[in-house]
Amino acid sequence: MKKFEIPHKGSSPEALEGWRRASFALNASRRFRYVADLKKRGEAEEGLKQRRRFRISVAAVEAAWRFYDGKSFFSLPYVFVNCDFVAGAKRARTECKHGFRINVTELAELVSGQNFDALQQYDGVLGVAEKLHTSVKEGLGSNQLVKMCEAFGENKYTEMPPKGFWVFVWEACHDLTLIILGICAVVSLAIGIVTKGWKEGWYDGAGIAFSIILVVFVTAASDYQQSLQFHDLDNEKKKIFVEVTRDNRRQKICIFELFVGDIVHLKIGDQVPADGLYLSGCTVTIDESSMTGESEPKIKDESKPFLLSGTKVQDGSGKMLVTGVGMNTEWGHVMATLSGDGHNETPLQVKLNGVATLIGKIGLGFALLTFLVLLGRFLYSKESTSHWSAEDAMTIVNFFAIAVTIVVVAVPEGLPLAVTLTLAFAMKKMMADKALVRHLSACETMGSATIICSDKTGTLTSNKMTVVKAWAAGSVHKKIEKMKEDLPVEAINTLIDGSFLNSDGDVSANNDGSPLLLGTPTDCAILGFGLNLGGKFQEVCSNRKVVKMEPFNSTRKKMGIVVEHEDGKLIAHWKGASEIVLASCDETIDADGHIVKLDEQTRDQLNGVIKAFADQALRTLCLAFREVDRIPGSLEPIPSNDLVLGAIVGIKDPLRKGAKEAVRLCHEAGIEVLMVTGDNLHTAIAIATECGILTDDSDAIEGPVFRKLRPAEMKDRIRKLKVMARSSPTDKLLLVRELQKMNEVVAATGDGTNDAPALQNADIGLAMGISGTEVAKESADVVILDDNFSTIVTVAKWGRSVYTNIQKFVQFQLTVNIVALILNFASACLTGSAPLTAVQLLWVNLIMDTLAALALATEPPYDELMRRPPVRRDTSFISNQMWRNIIGQAVYQLAVLAILQYMGKEILHLTDDNADKLLNTVIFNTFVFCQVFNEVNAREMEKLNVFNHTFDNKIFLLIIGFTIVFQVIMVEFLGKFASTVPLTKEQWLVTVSIGFMSLPIAAIVKLIPVPKSYVSRETVSNIRQPLLANGNWPNPEV
Repeated sequence: MKKFEIPHKGSSPEALEGWRRASFALNASRRFRYVADLKKRGEAEEGLKQRRRFRISVAAVEAAWRFYDGKSFFSLPYVFVNCDFVAGAKRARTECKHGFRINVTELAELVSGQNFDALQQYDGVLGVAEKLHTSVKEGLGSNQLVKMCEAFGENKYTEMPPKGFWVFVWEACHDLTLIILGICAVVSLAIGIVTKGWKEGWYDGAGIAFSIILVVFVTAASDYQQSLQFHDLDNEKKKIFVEVTRDNRRQKICIFELFVGDIVHLKIGDQVPADGLYLSGCTVTIDESSMTGESEPKIKDESKPFLLSGTKVQDGSGKMLVTGVGMNTEWGHVMATLSGDGHNETPLQVKLNGVATLIGKIGLGFALLTFLVLLGRFLYSKESTSHWSAEDAMTIVNFFAIAVTIVVVAVPEGLPLAVTLTLAFAMKKMMADKALVRHLSACETMGSATIICSDKTGTLTSNKMTVVKAWAAGSVHKKIEKMKEDLPVEAINTLIDGSFLNSDGDVSANNDGSPLLLGTPTDCAILGFGLNLGGKFQEVCSNRKVVKMEPFNSTRKKMGIVVEHEDGKLIAHWKGASEIVLASCDETIDADGHIVKLDEQTRDQLNGVIKAFADQALRTLCLAFREVDRIPGSLEPIPSNDLVLGAIVGIKDPLRKGAKEAVRLCHEAGIEVLMVTGDNLHTAIAIATECGILTDDSDAIEGPVFRKLRPAEMKDRIRKLKVMARSSPTDKLLLVRELQKMNEVVAATGDGTNDAPALQNADIGLAMGISGTEVAKESADVVILDDNFSTIVTVAKWGRSVYTNIQKFVQFQLTVNIVALILNFASACLTGSAPLTAVQLLWVNLIMDTLAALALATEPPYDELMRRPPVRRDTSFISNQMWRNIIGQAVYQLAVLAILQYMGKEILHLTDDNADKLLNTVIFNTFVFCQVFNEVNAREMEKLNVFNHTFDNKIFLLIIGFTIVFQVIMVEFLGKFASTVPLTKEQWLVTVSIGFMSLPIAAIVKLIPVPKSYVSRETVSNIRQPLLANGNWPNPEV
């Protein structure tokens, strides 16, 4: 079974190919439908490599021509955007539409060739914008969008259409055993008609055929429903939102609504949503490795303005003019190639494929033995082997059909597919719960999470920030609106400039005229601060010119700009982490508006102000400025020393509603919560204490201190660590890896570009959907759409539900497998006949495969799941409790069915000529109702009450009802097809009662003590620390 073990992340193609080859499947197209298409992925990757090599070769040729001729007369034709064309020169030139003075082909050649000389011929970027009838300041107008779409296309790429229902019907027909049974049905039909005539001879063959059709259509319907769910989720994953300027307003739109001519705002972590040209910005650094294969990031400016769709913004911020969308970009063709390459299989899917393969081989052996025993007994009882009749042929065909049907029942094709069904159901429901699952394996792994490393801002807090306190001009101001009355005019104006200009945000107007703040929550808080000081955003921005900017990033923890005033004066403004900016200040403004030296006493007082704000759970930022004598060069940093302190602001970010309860729920579930934040240590401690993360016996530390610890010291601190403040993404990655060394299953949250390594290395990466960058989302396994910690707990609950639901189904199916195999084999050996016919076994297979998977795999999660400890990944999937339940039910069912088989006639007083057929009907009905009630038992593997939450699962009730109704129809009305006879009321009562007894039998069996496969919830918190103190968390089962 080693071949059926893969890691939950980063499986090699060889490992994935290995378990496929080792699998025993009756219908490979269905079994492997929801796994990665390795061949298609390989072809797509090779195609992408060829495109990269092609681009590099062309760039080299172009450079050689330039060197030779001293000018550029070689431009990259459109062929290099789409290598499917033979020659770009032969491509028909597209006519300009709607009066535009440039067409699709010219724009594509311009950007794909990155030909600066050609751009100059269009009068530069502004000239291209003019030819597109676009204002670089106001953007497109709403009345232009239809024309843009008609002239230049939509920002969508060609996708494979989803499979229709009849495709799934056709694939279901490819099951090898169903094909063999179909042949048996035809042979049986022919022999029956010959021997019994049309009136009676067609029933046996038609019964098998009808059962095959029923299995095919029910299977196809289930698979079709799953495919629709996966298709919807795939569409959700592709939705990316960008900020554009339209109608002179900055607004967010989906990338699919983007058109040529749009003005897009780019910031760190964004994916470039279309081909375009750089308009303005600062230090816009682009990672083009996904398109060109070059690992070195490229800085974009007026001299290198070409931006390729699908690349990532690594640093800086700026604006771009969209010139190519959808299939008119190279990224569009790459995405079209990758479309429909399948989902990576999960470890549990692969493991259950191994179980299905093992059981299938055993079942195949039993089926072969059953056929040989039946055939041997028939030949032994036959008086003469030289004379054969049509009835003899019919008997042998029935024996063969029974053997093949045993294979159908024995090979649990639905076992690995039940995982897919459960995951599809869970992913759909999790979407409604504000969690978008990007990788299927995350659903399983989250059920085993033991540690959650959570961000503070926006995850535990509401991310609705406002400045509620500020220190300025020597005093603390508790009412921000009155600050403009207390401070000197010059100081107020400087603070307004720093608030409005040193920001990536924007201020526009709502429909009612009230200000609409756009940007990050921190930017919005500072913009609101400027408005409360009496500033007018548009007026300030029009009278000042930002000539240099250094955007905020997690390493600097500050942001700076240089502003040129109307009189030519140059002022540098800085804002950022209070300790960092304050350390760069040597002057401040006094109450009279004069700039004075910042002495040690005042500095100590300011540090006290920062601590006082932080102790009140306020985020603190410093605003500072200085005059500079010249504009720094493009590669020069903005001077950040000898600053004048303008203000220290305290920003309120209240705790999210439900965060405290969610943390408590995690603790009950044996999941530790660690807060990892870039904020001040005192602020972090205050928030962590408020939401119940930090307790008296736990520890808090700053990132710079943590990273300098020796390995032994780090291990000691981690045992009690609950808060890491002033942490960098590197600190988060280090923490994740150290926890994993202790065999903890770590879920880590992140929103920034630099969080990507931690998200990729964590067992479960959780990116924030609102504040998270596209780079972070692509690196994550799950996207938390509302940035809420409570949603993370919901994901953990769903992870446990997925695992438990699959266990329920496996327990049920293995019970049916064991009973059906032993019953038919033992009966064949002892009586020379099988009590369950091919049609009946097909119906049983439908009950235990597709219908049971739908019933048990769609159980919603309940709060009780979070009162259990996490499931350790090294724990056997089929637990001791499951084996106890399986064996107990199998023994009971085999016992009652054996009694009916050998003593049923006497017990039920069956004496007429139809006694054998009536007894077989009783056995069949008893067997089915045992499975119906055992399906109810499977809802709880340990608890005695199996009816809890029953009415919450409508699908379960519907399937149980359908099974009972159809069973009644089969027995009472389809006798000639199903080889049954109608039963009396007393016989129905007996068979249903025997099935019902499965419930009390299951309750008695659950009272039998067995060793647990996991540590009990009550002891998790008590044993975790001593075990860590003595070494690693133990690998063997406890």
